[in-house]
Amino acid sequence: MGISIRNSLVYVLLLFAFCEMKIIAGKDTLTCPFRRSPCFGKKVQCPSQCPLQSPSDPKAKVCNLDCDSPTCETKCKTRKPNCNGRGSACLDPRFVGADGIVFYFHGRRNENFALVSDANLQINARFIGLRPATRTRDYTWIQALGILYGSHQFTIEATPSPTWDDEIDHLKFSHNGNELVIPDSFLSTWQCPENKLRIERTSSKNSVSITLQEVADISINVVPVTKEDSRIHNYQIPDDDSFAHLEVQFKFHGLSNKVEGVLGKTYQPDFQNPAKLGVAMPVVGGEDRYRTTSLVSADCGVCLFDAREGSEKKMNSESEYGVLDCTGAANSGNGIVCRR
Repeated sequence: MGISIRNSLVYVLLLFAFCEMKIIAGKDTLTCPFRRSPCFGKKVQCPSQCPLQSPSDPKAKVCNLDCDSPTCETKCKTRKPNCNGRGSACLDPRFVGADGIVFYFHGRRNENFALVSDANLQINARFIGLRPATRTRDYTWIQALGILYGSHQFTIEATPSPTWDDEIDHLKFSHNGNELVIPDSFLSTWQCPENKLRIERTSSKNSVSITLQEVADISINVVPVTKEDSRIHNYQIPDDDSFAHLEVQFKFHGLSNKVEGVLGKTYQPDFQNPAKLGVAMPVVGGEDRYRTTSLVSADCGVCLFDAREGSEKKMNSESEYGVLDCTGAANSGNGIVCRR
């Protein structure tokens, strides 16, 4: 009897260990690749609620490791922008700063403004909009982003459409002035190791994530202004334009204390938000300070970006890896070469 009980216990323990191994085997382990991260070199397992970094289910939450967190814990997050989260820019446009405070920046239709400007990073936004006869200002939305880093330029824009159709992709990409085609399929990816840029579709159409290694992670979704939104806010959207625009959320790594821009300034350590608390729609101005002459210019009044910043890193990268060509992978787009 004693032997039978002992054998049963051994069997149960083996079964438990086997099941535990299967659970562990079904989870991704993440690490942070850059040295300034407090999580550098640490291998952190994903939680059971979101065991994979890139699950095959488009609706599933993904495992994420915040490389700036001192606790180095993996957490679950959605693929699309959280418009109520820090670093977001959605709606007309409604921003949430690094301090968690909501504010609006209307800008001007058909003009470009610097959202973030630092020595090694510039992110501009092109605004679209309209001004009904009864209004004294433009209604505006973010239609495109221009990202400058080192000597490179990347743009992403919502393409104009008279009517909205979820089955049509409304995103357009360019890299260093060349159009970039990313196939319409979930998790379709284009990446360029030489300049650390990676774009991945987070749904088959209209949603992507952008990773600029050690600099920023960006979640983007393109949506229309719906008839219901137009009715509620009295936008008076015409029937021949859906005003397709971007919803965006940024996660930055290593911004300087002097970072500027409509959103970037909220990341300054001593930033005092001018938005009036308790106001239903706190509006922040500064159009003249942040206006740029194009989507890929860094010539606003307070812009800090210097294209030469990071060029030494690029030279070191080329000497170590050679000049990389991103045309080799089947899912790498339409043959854009990453070299300058």
